[in-house]
Amino acid sequence: MNNMPVVTKNLLIVNFLAFIATWVLQLRGIDLTSLLGLHFFLASDFHVYQFVTYMFLHGGLTHIFFNMFALWMFGSVIERVWGPKKFLFYYIVCGIGAGFVQEIVQYANYMVEDIAAYQYVNAGGVQLSTDAYINLWTTIGASGAVYAILLAFGMIFPNERLFIIPFPFPIKAKWLVIGYIAIELFSAMSAPGDGVAHMAHLGGMLFGFLLIRYWQKHPDSSQHFGRNRGQEFFDNMKRRYEQRQQQSHMKAEHTNSRFESDEEYNARKHKNQEEIDAILDKIRKSGYDSLTKEEKQKLFDQSRES
Repeated sequence: MNNMPVVTKNLLIVNFLAFIATWVLQLRGIDLTSLLGLHFFLASDFHVYQFVTYMFLHGGLTHIFFNMFALWMFGSVIERVWGPKKFLFYYIVCGIGAGFVQEIVQYANYMVEDIAAYQYVNAGGVQLSTDAYINLWTTIGASGAVYAILLAFGMIFPNERLFIIPFPFPIKAKWLVIGYIAIELFSAMSAPGDGVAHMAHLGGMLFGFLLIRYWQKHPDSSQHFGRNRGQEFFDNMKRRYEQRQQQSHMKAEHTNSRFESDEEYNARKHKNQEEIDAILDKIRKSGYDSLTKEEKQKLFDQSRES
């Protein structure tokens, strides 16, 4: 937990606390899902704040476990790449977008079934008023935001190979994302009443795709999130390393009895640059603590001499 990025860690904590609170309050007769879950916008229990609160509620252990596992697995990587502010903005916007798409789907269903024309609806053998019936259309879960994070991982690291159960071979991230999209589309069309908000999952991915594409075309628009401090560290380390190499080369030309040829110098500089790039890339992926003692010493010596 200490090595986990701050936003990812706090999202995990908040989701698990909300899950425990839902269970405890339910024993006391308080239905947190009814209060904070996202209701259909024409229902009497609908409130605008539910577009945010619904993302932190889950319907069972399996539901929260898989969502939080994916958040930890992919969110930690994306947050290190983007920084906490940009990552949190992306997570919230995509979660709200997923809820918005779910509302559109529910409204289409409302119009197709012409529910407004009836005063009562027969639901599972029980006669309910129309308002009571549409109040049952409640969405909960972080799946929309989590699917958006999965999409971001696939777009940033499309060729990264992942081992996914039950496949005994690695799958590239881009194919994993495409596979999830196909599964959700198929499930939405073939099993619309299975109790899973498949279109909300796709809605989160849609908003994520649009947001990432916008940032790619307008890189200056994301400057207000603040530059990733980790990236600044990597850039500074690389710049200092290059400066130190230039100074060492100049010093060697004046003090060594045997001068390096241009070919020897370029080969040595290229080799050292590859080593430093590999160390910095390892920090990006796994954090500073993943370095060996020798790698840490190399970075320390470099920083001290520069």
